[in-house]
Amino acid sequence: MSEKPKNTEKPKNTEKAEQQRLSVFKTYKLYVGGKFPRSESGRVYEVTDSKGEWLANAPLSSRKDARDAVVAARKAFGGWSGATAYNRGQVLYRVAEMLEGRRDQFVREVADSEGLSKSKAAAVVDAAIDRWVWYAGWTDKIAQVVGGGNPVAGPYFNLSTPEPTGVVTVLAPQESSFLGLVSVIAPVIATGNTVIVIASENSPLPALSLGEVLATSDVPGGVVNILSGKTAEIATPLAAHQDVNAIDLAGADDVLAKELEVAAADNLKRVVRPQAVDYFAAPGIERLTAFLETKTVWHPTGALGASGSSY
Repeated sequence: MSEKPKNTEKPKNTEKAEQQRLSVFKTYKLYVGGKFPRSESGRVYEVTDSKGEWLANAPLSSRKDARDAVVAARKAFGGWSGATAYNRGQVLYRVAEMLEGRRDQFVREVADSEGLSKSKAAAVVDAAIDRWVWYAGWTDKIAQVVGGGNPVAGPYFNLSTPEPTGVVTVLAPQESSFLGLVSVIAPVIATGNTVIVIASENSPLPALSLGEVLATSDVPGGVVNILSGKTAEIATPLAAHQDVNAIDLAGADDVLAKELEVAAADNLKRVVRPQAVDYFAAPGIERLTAFLETKTVWHPTGALGASGSSY
């Protein structure tokens, strides 16, 4: 006896519901102190793709948001700089793991933001993930490269050790909204600093989505703080802020860079000037060492006589 054929047609009311379903638009928020606040001002601005079509509304950060980010970064500095270099490397590697799991989302956002084909956007995202892994491997090695024992003319041990500068403001590259972003954030936190990032003004979405990855990657709240909005409006108070120790001007044009350098001189901030960078090229250690201070310690070895050491 043959079986009765099954009815594979969907109920008409189900098809109607699928046709009427509205998309759930994503609400992008800032990332400050491990939380996702809206801008204190309540303002947003439209983000468009390379063709001028609307993508999303991004928070338009205010000076108050910038000050809140500095407070969060300073609060997190002690714990992050005091963590072992090996532990920081584990955390950075975890970021790469989480990015790998959300690769498709970032490929889509980078393609929309930078007007790239899917294949080129995928290459950008893959390079950014690899960049996190590369810097994760440097966390417990940079001290051996830039520190060590110094030969001195006397009965002393003379040891130089690199230490993090403190709270760093980074103006993310304007054109490279994800690979460039990762290339300026990762070396800052790899060496124990905390950072306030001003995302690309026209393409902030990959940076804001990165905050969601950082929040689930064992990165303590406040180590990385991400702001979006008008670069000059946010950067000016941060460059003059007395509790910011250094500033990276990667995303500033010549006019803005000069203004920020003048403001940064008030408390002798360390400044990294903007320069042309091929972010696909293998990075050196320049950005790792840019935000390190060297502490040198002298310690007596004991009196040295004709017969040698007194030990």
